[in-house]
Amino acid sequence: MADPTRPLPNLVPQPDGSWTGRTVLTPTSFTTRGLFTLPPSKVVPVIVVPGIMGSNLRAATSPAMRANELLDPGEPAWRAPNGTFEGLNTSRKWKKYDAGTRQLLLDGRTLETDNRGDIHLPLEARNYGMTEAEVRQRSWGEVHWDSYGNLLYGLHVGLNHTFEMDQLDNVRVICRHWKDVMECDPAKWGVRGIDKVSEEELEKHAGYYYPVYACGYNWLESCADSARRLRQRIERIIAFWTERRRECRQVILVTHSMGGLVARACAKEIPDLILGVIHGAMPALGAPVCYRRIACGTEKWSPSNGKVDNVKAEHIAEILGEMPKDTMAVMATAPGALQLLPNHLYPQPWLHVSLVSRINNKDVPRDVVHLPVGNPYDMYRDFDAWYRLADPDLADPAGKYKGSPGIREIMWKAIGSAEEFHRQTLGTYYHPNTYAFYGADPGHMSFGAVRWVARDPGTGAVFTESNLRGAVGHGYGPSGGRRVQVEGRTNLHFVPARQDVAGDGTVPHQSGAGPRGKVGQLFDVRGFDHQGAFNADAILLLTHHLIVKLVQKLP
Repeated sequence: MADPTRPLPNLVPQPDGSWTGRTVLTPTSFTTRGLFTLPPSKVVPVIVVPGIMGSNLRAATSPAMRANELLDPGEPAWRAPNGTFEGLNTSRKWKKYDAGTRQLLLDGRTLETDNRGDIHLPLEARNYGMTEAEVRQRSWGEVHWDSYGNLLYGLHVGLNHTFEMDQLDNVRVICRHWKDVMECDPAKWGVRGIDKVSEEELEKHAGYYYPVYACGYNWLESCADSARRLRQRIERIIAFWTERRRECRQVILVTHSMGGLVARACAKEIPDLILGVIHGAMPALGAPVCYRRIACGTEKWSPSNGKVDNVKAEHIAEILGEMPKDTMAVMATAPGALQLLPNHLYPQPWLHVSLVSRINNKDVPRDVVHLPVGNPYDMYRDFDAWYRLADPDLADPAGKYKGSPGIREIMWKAIGSAEEFHRQTLGTYYHPNTYAFYGADPGHMSFGAVRWVARDPGTGAVFTESNLRGAVGHGYGPSGGRRVQVEGRTNLHFVPARQDVAGDGTVPHQSGAGPRGKVGQLFDVRGFDHQGAFNADAILLLTHHLIVKLVQKLP
């Protein structure tokens, strides 16, 4: 019987083209052999690009950048919590912060990505020679582990372990996880049929090494800035492997949510360095929930949530901001956040003003105002209408912009940055080798539209589109509501309505389906929530399937 073997840490590539590995001397009585695995010489790096708030941020350490007013250089500014216990502690901490503190902490101009975030490799990672030091060098610490750890680890193991030897028959067999990919019911991916992965395709796939990287970014700044960071990361990774005499010409991008916008802008500049892109849960046309959260605060409830999920939603709202004063203080001047607003391609109208009348003992709603009309960015730049996206009086609680330029100019510029990014930087571009999946699940309701709803007081007043649009705001009510006065005499209290369409809990189906006709294949997948998209087994199998298909495009 052969001596048993134990995996050793993965080999490290050297500039002369060789590989080195480290182990320790053991007594002669210890007969377990150490096993190094030599990767193929052809390399296709896979880079995961996270969504908004999925990147860890810290106070800038470069003297060339502005100093954060509350944090020392290098001190963490944003880390999404991992696990229930950490989530509770984080929600308690952020609930104590007033709007001014939030504004100063999350000042995008003073922050940079932070690679020191949590990495929780499973114990079985040792069986694959993985170490935390290795994956941290590949920037896994830049992203939220609970959201992307399963994806990063799953890709690292799955992509680089295609075949194995059957211990009984001593013949080569396909690894179990690839059998799962090959046998997955296409209905789980939202399609009736699909060109399944073949053993011949796996043969070609196995001829490449797939180092898995993450690329976090400052999600408060423009996606155009983040795209430049991603480009630099791609160029450095390719150069790293090329300098070590490996054949490495292109990367594959796997994106989530806002990361899809970043990747599209990057791919438009360097399409030849990218083999293909897989977009997950991307708000291709923007998302009305962005307006809802800036204008009203973060929602605490969804009709499709169970009791536990609604409790989680309450804690998320405490972290992100429960009231308009909290969310406007951060998002109203953050170009990255504003670039998630419904863009000029999102189906109009999507903002409605509705009145509920009591007729025959029944509540009868009636939409009176329908917005936007024409250019949505003009509506975003209207800081005086009562239904405005952002209020200059709430957007600068710390008084950062009391001089010149003032807060209105800063807000105007940030919205202009969003319009420029949507219309010019991004346009309708998709990399030629693109796949995308999105959610259209009634079990994960999203905001396809936002409705301001008030009860008709029944005083005989006549409400029209003209007098409701021209009503004057008189402050904010609970739950993000707004008090207005119509024609100087009738008071109404508008509150935001609940989620109204199928989606993934954040991105509505009409935005998720935005790439239709522009990508190789679009998958309507059910059963996942937005933030945890890549934690769904079916999604991880689909991602493996699509990477194999992309590799077949290599010569």
